[in-house]
Amino acid sequence: MPTGRNEPRRRLHRLWYVEKRNAKRLGRDVGVVGLGCWQLGSGWGHVDESDALAVLHAAVDGGVTFLDTADGYGDGRSETLIGRFLRERGAGAGLTVATKMGRRVEQVPENYRRENFRAWNDRSRANLGVDTLDLVQLHCPPTPVYSSDAVYDALDELVEEQRIAAYGVSVETVDEALIAIARPGVASVQIILNAFRQKPIEDVLPAAADAGVAIIARVPLASGLLSGRYTATTAFDADDHRNFNRHGESFDVGETFAGVPYEVGLEAVERLRPLVPPDATMAQLALRWIIDQPQLTVVIPGARNAEQAAANTAAAALSPLGAEVHAEVRAVYDELIHPHVHQRW
Repeated sequence: MPTGRNEPRRRLHRLWYVEKRNAKRLGRDVGVVGLGCWQLGSGWGHVDESDALAVLHAAVDGGVTFLDTADGYGDGRSETLIGRFLRERGAGAGLTVATKMGRRVEQVPENYRRENFRAWNDRSRANLGVDTLDLVQLHCPPTPVYSSDAVYDALDELVEEQRIAAYGVSVETVDEALIAIARPGVASVQIILNAFRQKPIEDVLPAAADAGVAIIARVPLASGLLSGRYTATTAFDADDHRNFNRHGESFDVGETFAGVPYEVGLEAVERLRPLVPPDATMAQLALRWIIDQPQLTVVIPGARNAEQAAANTAAAALSPLGAEVHAEVRAVYDELIHPHVHQRW
């Protein structure tokens, strides 16, 4: 990987096939493993620009075709780095870049209006260096926003004007997801889905499949807990949300360790560790569990270096987990995790 601005970038050759999935309203094929790009902006400790670009190249070299970012990640830093990457990669790369909007203002419903949408879109288009944004998602807005006719009318106008190709929502709760899926223009729902957050499987995934709405699974590794690399003594940087948001001090606590108490998560990981297939990692098991959900469109793990990005993408090459493994994952969830999260989101 590059270590200096003038050094050549070593390409990682694609060594595995990444299954493509589609959803009727999204209208495009995407690799089932994508890349979440929050960490390229802020909130996970500092990631150098050269490392950020190396992550993007390694992911796409490995078969990733879907990149997820937001205008608030580093106040535009993530979008800007992706824009630079798109220029480096060149035309014809076949990539879908999804961004999000709405978290850079006070979180009140009245800020989600036509004039702001247009201004936010103009800024994201400039950051990414594109005329039309592939997918724009409302970024976990206040719950009443999901039921606003005026909001969807304004989003429809952006599609008509070709400012955006499609729009979706990022949600915190199952109820918010179901409200959005009922809207005919919503192309995607981004929701927390992992072995520690299984509630969406019950109603959201079937409803999305019936409606042709794409499901984007975020926080797939429960902020790294499901990587199996952390212990009770692991320390996180001061600017890492796993340090400053453990109790929801800055945003919804469900975004940090999927809302699971840290010590409970560590115990659950040890229960899951024997299920890891030979020559695989704990993180790949966790990602494969998500990929095995047939209504899923794309899962978006993050990565802080090229090696992590390549390893995440390789999870798509694992064989589907058997019924016994899925049953054990569910048993661990029911016994340890369910009491802490199921009723909350």
